[in-house]
Amino acid sequence: MLSKAEKTKQFILETAMPLYNEKGVAGVTIDEILAATRLTKGALYGHFDGKDDLSSQVIDYALDKLSQRLRSAISTKKSVKAKVWAFIDFYKDPINTLIPGGCPIFNTAVETDDNYPLLKKKVAKVLRVGQEELTALLQSGIDNGEFSPELDPAGFAFKLVASVEGATVMCRAMEVTKPMLVLVKSLKAELAQYEK
Repeated sequence: MLSKAEKTKQFILETAMPLYNEKGVAGVTIDEILAATRLTKGALYGHFDGKDDLSSQVIDYALDKLSQRLRSAISTKKSVKAKVWAFIDFYKDPINTLIPGGCPIFNTAVETDDNYPLLKKKVAKVLRVGQEELTALLQSGIDNGEFSPELDPAGFAFKLVASVEGATVMCRAMEVTKPMLVLVKSLKAELAQYEK
């Protein structure tokens, strides 16, 4: 059970998360966060040591929420193929994303590339761990006989992530969903070529 202070902090993180995802670290202001949470500066700073600390914790919260939800969607499936398809399907609606504003991994990666080295490291870690998990999943599909050894797990894992992340950005910019659905179908068809 969360204490009152913990609940307040979680409320701040939850409320600030879409603001950060839509406007970015540099774009969101403390005044916007105060307006959204209806808290005073004193209440806000009772939980965070300034905007940098708030930004870091909001980014952690967003990346963790996305990772947990993705892992949850994958874990309900039995076969490796179904798990990989669940990963792909997780991204099939680029307009109505889990966190408003698009994928927090991509959004944060682009903004932090040159300006926020500590936040960039957080995103890099999420991408690295995600790639390793997806690669291991595909390798387990080869090992258990679901897929041919001709499948390159690391290469295909990279292609999956790069494709869905890039397509999310493009579809959001053009305000369309159909190209993502075409990509999802294409990625599944490509993976199916390696089925035994």
